[in-house]
Amino acid sequence: MKIGTVVEFIDRQKMTCAVVMELKGDRLHVITEGNREINLSLKRLSHLSDTVLDTSMGRDRLVAHLKEIAARREILMTRVDIRELWEILHTEQDWIDLPTMTGLCFPDAPDKDHESAVVRAFFNQRLYFKFDTGRFFPYPEEKVQELTARAEEENRRQEIIEQGRRWVKRVMESPHPRLEDADLPLVEMLQSHYLYEKDSPSYALSRAVLADTGIDTPDKIFRLLVKVGAWSTDENIDLIRLEIPTGFPSGAIDSAKRLIREIPLFHPGLPVENRRDLTHLPVITIDGQATLDFDDALSVEDLGNRLRVGIHITDVGEVIQKDTPLDREARSRGSSIYMPDQRIPMIPPELSEDLCSLRSGEIRPALSVLVELDPYGDVLDWEIVPSNIRVKDQLTYQDANLSAEKDPALQGLVHVARQYRRKRMAQGALHISLPEIHIHLDESGDVSLNRINRESPSRLAVAEVMIMANALMAAFLKEKGIPAVFRSQPRPKERLYEGEEGTLFQNWMQRKLLSRFVLSPEAEPHSGLGLDAYVTGTSPIRKYFDLVTQRQIRSAFGLESSYSREEVEGIIAELEPVMAHVIAVQVRRSRYWLLKFLEKRIGQKEEAIVLGRSRTGYQALIPEYMMECRVSVPASYELKPEDVIRITIQHVDARNDAFNVFMS
Repeated sequence: MKIGTVVEFIDRQKMTCAVVMELKGDRLHVITEGNREINLSLKRLSHLSDTVLDTSMGRDRLVAHLKEIAARREILMTRVDIRELWEILHTEQDWIDLPTMTGLCFPDAPDKDHESAVVRAFFNQRLYFKFDTGRFFPYPEEKVQELTARAEEENRRQEIIEQGRRWVKRVMESPHPRLEDADLPLVEMLQSHYLYEKDSPSYALSRAVLADTGIDTPDKIFRLLVKVGAWSTDENIDLIRLEIPTGFPSGAIDSAKRLIREIPLFHPGLPVENRRDLTHLPVITIDGQATLDFDDALSVEDLGNRLRVGIHITDVGEVIQKDTPLDREARSRGSSIYMPDQRIPMIPPELSEDLCSLRSGEIRPALSVLVELDPYGDVLDWEIVPSNIRVKDQLTYQDANLSAEKDPALQGLVHVARQYRRKRMAQGALHISLPEIHIHLDESGDVSLNRINRESPSRLAVAEVMIMANALMAAFLKEKGIPAVFRSQPRPKERLYEGEEGTLFQNWMQRKLLSRFVLSPEAEPHSGLGLDAYVTGTSPIRKYFDLVTQRQIRSAFGLESSYSREEVEGIIAELEPVMAHVIAVQVRRSRYWLLKFLEKRIGQKEEAIVLGRSRTGYQALIPEYMMECRVSVPASYELKPEDVIRITIQHVDARNDAFNVFMS
């Protein structure tokens, strides 16, 4: 090789023609047909020509000659049929050198331009031959099929990318874009990108689509999907990400409709063998104003020196049998989900709000826990019986508070409930009392907050008698040796106060110190409640664990077969992660709507209670909203836990779970 030799090399996935201007060992300094100066090694050359240009002619003329040579070789390249060559040569499975291949392509006195044309042709079409320096090897047929499929897939990918970019641009430019059926695959891909990011199976493809479009953050992707109507502004992303169904499959719906059609034959609640008629009792329900599924009710009878309290739980097991489509669907859900803007029932509303619900005036089958109590809250006698009941009145908590002022029986219920709590606390129970912030959305989507006192007479009475009922159900199952989903809890890591005297700060911090509860087929003490054994069985419409408890009690009366210990263990293992998702969805959705409420209150001042120092400032509780926040405090300030400070709401973004305040 000498100065002026025309060479070719691959640059940016393209064959480039150049002239050698300087030689230094195995390094070349060249000028390309694009008028660029490049240093490269001999190993990068893909073709060496016998054409030598006079480098003294000037740079512009050199570049013009290179362009002419390249154009001539491009024209020659079009005459090379790679597919035809492969059809002839692939059965031989042997290397073919460049001169031989050039002779096959150009039989009439080929020169270096023809050689270059062959190299260019094989570089552009790499489906049929393996290319090494100056020689070619035909791929076997299977390899060609594989490479062809890969090339087709890459072409399809590039087409999706180009179409996707055009679609994104069109959506961004249009004030009111329309979502067409043809757009759905791309929309689903962007939804997957937003939901799962790098775990999305189409992440690389969707990222390529979004490249150079300006849609470079999750928030911008979300707004794009809202703009085309794929999602709403307040879309519940957790439901989608966790694949939580909001409707019911056809099998469950068909089963519910069949049960409803059979009501005249089924007549839930009609007197039958092994079911006590308690329809004469003054049974009431006490629930929140928005409750539609009534699964527990109360009756109170004044017996002079004692009260007989009835806790009546709708007998869902009488309606929904094990391992039916309805039962399998309820088990897969684990629980109803209650959010400020949506209710997702565990069983279809046709059942949860009607056939299984303790509706006023309707006879319903129930499991009744009948307890006799003295004025000191001591349990004198109790029994659990399958029953038929009829609810007389359906009261809200507010209604019950007003009724208790005039009704001696309700007054007595509140009294024995207080006494029962004191006895639990004497046995080591830890009472945590925190206000509840109820979030309400009206029909226009406006958010309002209501602070609920969980220590009101009616709420206290309902809470305590339900704890009592669950404890007695646990005792019943333990005594009979029937496995169940027993709930236990080790002692707290630390106890901050005794009795019910804890401050708001102490109650909030005490909750953080609780040990996690444990689910097991065997009864163990529940330190938080001060009980030797505990199950939950008072909400079988809403919680599958409670339905399991109910079925185990039913089995003691011969109403159905019981679950074995192994089956109970399997249900616990299956539903624990499901219930974790349910709780997370409810908590996050309530927080979302609370933040939506606070988005309109930027600049507002609030009191906050210092909880402690964090790595980047202080953690504080805002009592007005019962939510924590991080507060940056000037270095000159030294705050202590339980100090009360004033904060100002600085920035709120519900969609991105952002809440920032500063110390006033």
